[in-house]
Amino acid sequence: MLLGSGTAFAQETPPDPNAPTANPTGAITATQATPPADPTPDANANPDPTTTGVGEGTDIVVTGIRAGLAKSADIKRRSTLIVDSVSAEDVGKLPDVSIADSLARIPGVTAQRLEGRDQRLSIRGLGPDFSTTLLNGREQVTVGDNRGVEYDQYPSEFFRNVNVYKSADASLIAAGISGTVDLRMLRPLDQSQRVFAINARGQMNGIDNLNPELSRYGYRGSATYVDKFADDTFGIAIGVSGTQAPTQNERYNAWGYAGTGTAADPYVLGGAKPYVQSNELKRYGAVATLEWQPSDNFHSTFDALYSNFKETQYLRGIEFPLGFSDPVRSGITVNNGFATTTTFTNVYAVQRNDFNQRKADNISLGWNNDFKIGETTHFNVDASWSRATRTDFLLETNTGTGFAKGGVADTVTVTQNGNGTYSFKPTLDYTNTNIFKLTDPQGWGNNGTQQVVQSGFLNRPKFKDDLKSLRASLNGEFEGSVVKGWEVGANYSQREKTSAFASYFLCPKGAGTNCTVASGTPKVANVPAEAQLGSNIPLTYLGIPAMLTLNPLYLYNNSLNAAFDGRPGSLVRDNTVTEKVYTGYAKLNFDGDVSGKAMKGALGVQVIHTDQNSDGQIAGLVGGVVTISPANDTVRYTRVLPSATFSVELVDGGYVKLGASQTMVRPRLDQERITQDVSINPGNIGVRPFAANPVFSSNGGNVGLRPYQSTNMDVSFEKYFGSGGGYVALSGYFKHLTDFVNPATVIPFDFTPLLSSLTAAQQQQVIANGQQIGTISRPDNSGRGEILGAEATLSLPFRMITPALDGFGAFVTGNYTDSTIRYANNPAPITLPGLSDWTGSGTIYFEKWGFQARANYRYRSSFLAEVAGLSANPTFRTAKEEAILDAQIGYEFQDGPLRGLSILAQGKNLTDRPFITYNTGDKRQVIDYQRYGRDYYVGISYKF
Repeated sequence: MLLGSGTAFAQETPPDPNAPTANPTGAITATQATPPADPTPDANANPDPTTTGVGEGTDIVVTGIRAGLAKSADIKRRSTLIVDSVSAEDVGKLPDVSIADSLARIPGVTAQRLEGRDQRLSIRGLGPDFSTTLLNGREQVTVGDNRGVEYDQYPSEFFRNVNVYKSADASLIAAGISGTVDLRMLRPLDQSQRVFAINARGQMNGIDNLNPELSRYGYRGSATYVDKFADDTFGIAIGVSGTQAPTQNERYNAWGYAGTGTAADPYVLGGAKPYVQSNELKRYGAVATLEWQPSDNFHSTFDALYSNFKETQYLRGIEFPLGFSDPVRSGITVNNGFATTTTFTNVYAVQRNDFNQRKADNISLGWNNDFKIGETTHFNVDASWSRATRTDFLLETNTGTGFAKGGVADTVTVTQNGNGTYSFKPTLDYTNTNIFKLTDPQGWGNNGTQQVVQSGFLNRPKFKDDLKSLRASLNGEFEGSVVKGWEVGANYSQREKTSAFASYFLCPKGAGTNCTVASGTPKVANVPAEAQLGSNIPLTYLGIPAMLTLNPLYLYNNSLNAAFDGRPGSLVRDNTVTEKVYTGYAKLNFDGDVSGKAMKGALGVQVIHTDQNSDGQIAGLVGGVVTISPANDTVRYTRVLPSATFSVELVDGGYVKLGASQTMVRPRLDQERITQDVSINPGNIGVRPFAANPVFSSNGGNVGLRPYQSTNMDVSFEKYFGSGGGYVALSGYFKHLTDFVNPATVIPFDFTPLLSSLTAAQQQQVIANGQQIGTISRPDNSGRGEILGAEATLSLPFRMITPALDGFGAFVTGNYTDSTIRYANNPAPITLPGLSDWTGSGTIYFEKWGFQARANYRYRSSFLAEVAGLSANPTFRTAKEEAILDAQIGYEFQDGPLRGLSILAQGKNLTDRPFITYNTGDKRQVIDYQRYGRDYYVGISYKF
């Protein structure tokens, strides 16, 4: 959070509780007179949510963990929407590599770990493609490949609270189907006094450095300054943050399993690609907020956020082609349909020394101005711009005993371990440079027309995401009616995402051109002594004593030539997607009594018009010649999205909240691209059956894709106990999904315009057979289905049981989700990416007299995870259920010369739980097994 000290916000000046944010991007002030039924209350709008009476004449002011839970409960209680929040005193208390760590403790929210860090958020069973992320109410770009935000780009110190909206409101622009995450920065005019705070933290990974270039030690530091000037009418908040976070990963990967799983034909390991991986994430960020309110009639707020990060990876391992290749099998031991021990001869392994680096910049600017133009009327204007740029350098280098299985063969015995992985016992010395050379050991290299010597490969993708937005709204109040307020507004946004890919074959330096074998490119080269690091790393977790350890960057700069990859499938990845979105909305706010019961709510509607455009290329290969044609298309569509929310206080502190809405979320950006990879196969002319042997085929994106749509019903029963953060909530939700995107629909397509690429005789035969009708594979909106779920939350300060337990408490959540989604071309229901049927989180804590301790345990059942596949392309695999334990202890000096100083010790992933994926629903067929180890932190913070 912006203020690293857990108690920083206990000193805020409490604004008027009847002054909510009519505009989600607007600031909250004590003098702002806007409709009291607004669905997005501010974290600071309760005058005293952290003060609780435990006896007559006795008040206890809670801070830190308890204050964070109290403020989150207060936001939830006063909102007409179904919302869950994490407040400033809470975020950052557990190891906060990113804000996703803390969001994963919210009911119904789960996070998938990538490179050991919480990244991809799922809300109510729907993955990151179905939610949106806002910063101060404004839609944000991402450094990721698509729309889903990578939370590494946001240092958690910069936010006062984070709201996750699970139901919709007309004024909530760019809302998601599953939910909307809104990151909220601090407002300096809410502070009662000047604040200057610094934080420092050291980190150690429990696994020693697996590669010599990167350490297992890291750090994190931040500083914040907040002050007010000009008779408290002008405020500034400035924050800076720096992080160097290490990750070590014992990374096992199987190609899959050959066989049918019977005693006669057991499952045999098809191949393996295990690595030891070391990561280092460096992130530097800065934030500034300028807030000016010279009078009750004008309020202006300017926000700026900048984040830069660089992630470096070294990966080293040995790739073993086994059951899917041609080694001879012997000595097979079978147990329950699995070959638990197999000896393979004629194995030609590929040693890998790889280097990956990602650099990204993210900037976000926003300027909000609120004008009071009457006693009860406000005009609000908000302008924003955000941009993210990212470049990747993904380098692979190969060594083996000879070109295309032409060297010394190995004999390898593989044995299945109790965790489903395999150990390897080779006979060759994989550190011997007299045997292992720079080469293409399997002869895999091919540029689409002829063989190349692929001693390595380089991918260099670049992404730019740019979003501009302008919003204006008018809101006011009605007198003497249950209809208390109204709001109308409009928003224009233009988003442009550019994806540019370049890839290269790498081959030994020498004769030849473009790395082709036919031109005389050297097939084998000696490993230069300068590339050897002097000591060879062990792969003991695989059973391999050591492997040849090289500097991949030295090989790239001194030993390898690069040849551009001009295959059609590589060329057509370049594309630009542009979306111009016009949104108008109107709503009425309600606040009054119905049959003696307090009721609040809103009725509204959004009208959204979209101009959707894509630029790209259509590429094909025929007769050894690559043809490229530019392509461009634009589609337009309009959607109407009504919404209604109501909150009724049936008993004191007991609420029933209802929500009904239609929402939409746009498809993945890579699915909206116009690019097509066309294949023309003259060899299929006259080959029957024609449908199975097309002469023409194509695959790519679909610029005409429409958004996913959902009709939503939400209900929540909430009972609050006093104002100290205690409550119990039970929520249910139903979503009827239409226009669900099927990522690969195969449809007939008339390729008559491409007949000219064939000879006259071939054209005649194709037309006579009707083979000008080929197939095109692209995404479409042919899916539909339902999601049904329930979630429960208990926040219980134990002092509510007995004053003797004051300081102790628990926060427990649970969620169940069931889905049935079907594509039109397949009656079998699919598995939704990111959906875990069961999720849960439990936190127990103690905080009193300056001491604080907390332990959090979170669980999610198996789910479909998105991981990096071949050439870093995303692919989906079933991930095994996992449970993770985090904990922390700390002390804050309450008085004396050390007053303001806090010390903290934390541990993350204390169960050392690996990330595991498996094949075809069979948990025995382990594909990925990634062990990240435990992370330990010690830190200090001081507030002047």
